[in-house]
Amino acid sequence: MAITPLMPVYPRCEVRPVRGEGIWLYGENGEKYLDFASGIAVNLLGHGHPHLTKAIQQQAETLIHVSNLYGSPQGEALAQRIVDLTFADTVFFTNSGAEAVECAIKTARRYHHAGGNPHKNELITFKNAFHGRTMATISATDQEKLRDGFAPLLEGFKVVEFDNLDAALGAIDGRSSGFLIEPIQGEGGIRPASREFLHGLRKACDEQDLMLVFDEVQCGVARTGHLYAYEYYGIAPDILATAKGIGGGFPLGACLATEKAARGMVIGTHGSTYGGNPLAMAAGQAVLDVVANDEFLAEVRAKGERLRSALEQMIPNHSHLFDSVRGVGLMLGLKLKSDSRAFVNWLRSEGILLVAAGENVVRILPPLTIDEADIRTFVDGLSAAADKYRLPDAA
Repeated sequence: MAITPLMPVYPRCEVRPVRGEGIWLYGENGEKYLDFASGIAVNLLGHGHPHLTKAIQQQAETLIHVSNLYGSPQGEALAQRIVDLTFADTVFFTNSGAEAVECAIKTARRYHHAGGNPHKNELITFKNAFHGRTMATISATDQEKLRDGFAPLLEGFKVVEFDNLDAALGAIDGRSSGFLIEPIQGEGGIRPASREFLHGLRKACDEQDLMLVFDEVQCGVARTGHLYAYEYYGIAPDILATAKGIGGGFPLGACLATEKAARGMVIGTHGSTYGGNPLAMAAGQAVLDVVANDEFLAEVRAKGERLRSALEQMIPNHSHLFDSVRGVGLMLGLKLKSDSRAFVNWLRSEGILLVAAGENVVRILPPLTIDEADIRTFVDGLSAAADKYRLPDAA
């Protein structure tokens, strides 16, 4: 048999973790890795956080799963907590970010259908976005590497230039249902949208009764030093998709919406077998216990500034390799002057885990629980690795 038991859709590398502790991952043969990727912004409390671990253990001993045919005290409690903390009036729980975005897309379309305008079913989206791997979410992007071989794609999306307000407003027509956007593009290269751009989208939505849909799967849940990035920008969306860090490593996502935006989401319009299961709800509560307070969020902002400053001070020592730092809070990108993926591959051999992104950017997404010593360990290790790195065309 030529095919592997695990379907070969990932270019899996040599790192084979079997245990984690804080900012460290350990391989099956004892290898040690500094994990500043956090499972791509998922393990926001690091590995083996005692409060999260205890909450999952206790819930697993009590009740893991029941059908959504029944009442959900656990789901109701977490939904109410999220409502109290955010712009939202209602929450639908999912198992992943792609599912959360799918629900957000359906909610935006259903809003107009319920208002007697079923023809308003086209979301305006943005170049280099990443919204997931389902048919709807790959249809919402222009990235050919995600779309190749999956035609016919779904209709209902119009892609325009990111952070270009004139292009976004010019795309509005009689079919438009709203905008779907990552306020900070993650896979696209840690690209924060400008305040003027997002405020312009909000104004257009208010004036033309359109839905502003934020994909905060990667930038949400305290990563920017705000519980959600919309707070950093000083506006609120109508609908928001969240996942990754919300479960701290346990599969969990959610679609948040205002009462107005969710007017079409009535009985029978959406569902999920596993979404909102008691075990996931326990994980979500434990994460919010840690991150959903002003002191923790202020610390994330301060640590983000210290990490950014340390990286900026390091860059001149490796000016042939590094260009600049971008991002917000502890969602940072280090722009390279050469292939970022080759550098990320090299760093693994030096015991440092990061994630490549578009525009030759390396994503730096550490656990939000890092301290000053962790920042020094990372920056010193990164600098030492850069000293030894040879550009591929110079090798």
